[in-house]
Amino acid sequence: MFDIFIKSHFSAGHHLRDYPGNCERPHGHNWKVEVTVRATELDSLGMGIDFRTVKEAVNKVLNSLDHHNLNEHPDFQAVNPSSENIAVFIFNEVQQEIASDRCNVHAVTVCETDNSGVTYFGP
Repeated sequence: MFDIFIKSHFSAGHHLRDYPGNCERPHGHNWKVEVTVRATELDSLGMGIDFRTVKEAVNKVLNSLDHHNLNEHPDFQAVNPSSENIAVFIFNEVQQEIASDRCNVHAVTVCETDNSGVTYFGP
């Protein structure tokens, strides 16, 4: 078993609807993102999955979030754009791009700051 990961980031604004505090007001973050793909075996080149493949899939998803108001994003109309829900969104979108019989997204970590974040492991 191999866990292959890449790190990336995006910047965006949001607010948490009905939150009893400052986060209910519009604000922004420079989110840090780590996506881990688990491979059960290696390909003929000795790789679980090419880093480039993971980076391209992650960048495609993050580009849809970068420098946007996340509350206006279609996927965050019914749920708050919390770090937890952002992690689920990234997990599901990247999974659609890279899933194969040999590898799947294992975890997505989203950090609002250097000291706080969340990891989603999927269903």
